[in-house]
Amino acid sequence: MTATESRSGDAPNQDLIYQLEDRPGPIPATFAAIQHVLASFVGVITPTLIIGSVLGLGDYVPYLVSMALFVSGLGTFIQAKRIGPIGAGMLCLQGTSFGFLSVVLAAGFIVKNRGGSPEDILATLFGVGFCAAFVEIAVSRYIDKLRRVITPVVTGTIICLMGLSLIKVSMTDIAGGYGAENPGALPNLALAGLVLGTIIVLNRFGIPLLRLSAVIVALMVGYFAAWMMGMVDFSSLATLPAISVPQPFKFGFAFDWMAFIPIAVIFLITPLETAGDLTANSMISREPVKGPLYMKRIKGGILGDGCSSLLAATFNSLPMTTFSQNNGVIQLTGVASRHVGLYIAGILILLALFPVVGGVLQLMPKPVLGGATLIMFGTVAIAGIKILAEAGLNRRNMLIVAISLGLGLGVAAVPDVLTNLPEVLKNIFGSPITIGAFSAILLNFFLPREAEELDEYDPDNLIEDAVGTNTLAVNIPDYSKVHPKATTTDPSAQLTPTG
Repeated sequence: MTATESRSGDAPNQDLIYQLEDRPGPIPATFAAIQHVLASFVGVITPTLIIGSVLGLGDYVPYLVSMALFVSGLGTFIQAKRIGPIGAGMLCLQGTSFGFLSVVLAAGFIVKNRGGSPEDILATLFGVGFCAAFVEIAVSRYIDKLRRVITPVVTGTIICLMGLSLIKVSMTDIAGGYGAENPGALPNLALAGLVLGTIIVLNRFGIPLLRLSAVIVALMVGYFAAWMMGMVDFSSLATLPAISVPQPFKFGFAFDWMAFIPIAVIFLITPLETAGDLTANSMISREPVKGPLYMKRIKGGILGDGCSSLLAATFNSLPMTTFSQNNGVIQLTGVASRHVGLYIAGILILLALFPVVGGVLQLMPKPVLGGATLIMFGTVAIAGIKILAEAGLNRRNMLIVAISLGLGLGVAAVPDVLTNLPEVLKNIFGSPITIGAFSAILLNFFLPREAEELDEYDPDNLIEDAVGTNTLAVNIPDYSKVHPKATTTDPSAQLTPTG
């Protein structure tokens, strides 16, 4: 470590059983890897389940779930192994990003509303995702400069809009799903309530492992209850193939500018979240959080995200990003070895080979999934609010937030307000994320900063943005109970993990 680099506190690595470059034996490595998979599994597959349901992708969902797991494994391997400049060289799991969910749904509806088939929808989603991933690849080289444009007030506003705009999706699932014959039926509400209640009860206990697994346990409880109620029929699983074979661009390749722009905007935001997640990972792993090595890891990790999203589009999945809930697992287990990432990748790829996994998940009743995603998306919104609070809600920032949130939520609530605009603009600004993001960025440029804000941007310190839209706050344990030697640099104090 050079003189310019500093580690996350002066405490020795005594609270880590395996440090970054250590090589655990197969048994402890496999056990640690399984805990990472359990903590992230719901986040990896849920966006695909939601998009498959809302856009009516039907029989393709099991295959799409398999591909989400497959690419998550590939991306995790890249981040852990670090191939040339690509990857952070740390234990950080890749997964499907919730941040893209609303704009991907909007892009799918653009194709669907003009009569496109499920194959047309998927071809456009993956074609646009492939092209937009180059935005993040380019940003990875200039992440230190991007933070001067995409400031915390902009990031917080956009993340808040992400969560708020997705609440409707959760409530629709709780009611029974899109096109339900009897929306709001009491059995649907009871199942969603059971899932919510289970998550709350598990978070009442002081056992960190229970908190980390709260969502997946709650989904299993809800699924079992739905099966007992006769709401699940497994007969369709017999028609699934035995093995899922990854096929590049299985559904073709299509491009649409109106779908591209909103997705490209989110690719400008997710690098900042990844930077925060990797900073937290470095702190937990007792690695430098300033200096050349730190910045090399940040840029390599963001580049790894972009390349994982390229692979995701190629192999028929949604954009990928670094998950932050795995930082909690590292501190829970004391295993920071990046070589465990190779075991995680192997488990995910193995699961991806069996379409029955996706088939079982597809049969999960919508109220069960909605009960969990309600907390996920609500926590996304809270993460945005936390960033805004830390950025400081002075007169200038409140004006930016008020206008941007008002435009975004207003368009979502009353889409007819754009009726008389040209079709291109209507499709672009019909997304609450897009219109809110453009508003926040432009106002951030136009309105002069307060005097106290002028010195707050240190491009070498990305920890203010240590948030991720792929974790559940309810799953994060009290790390001080796991490792009493943890210092005040514990990133759980700065992270606001979200769904």
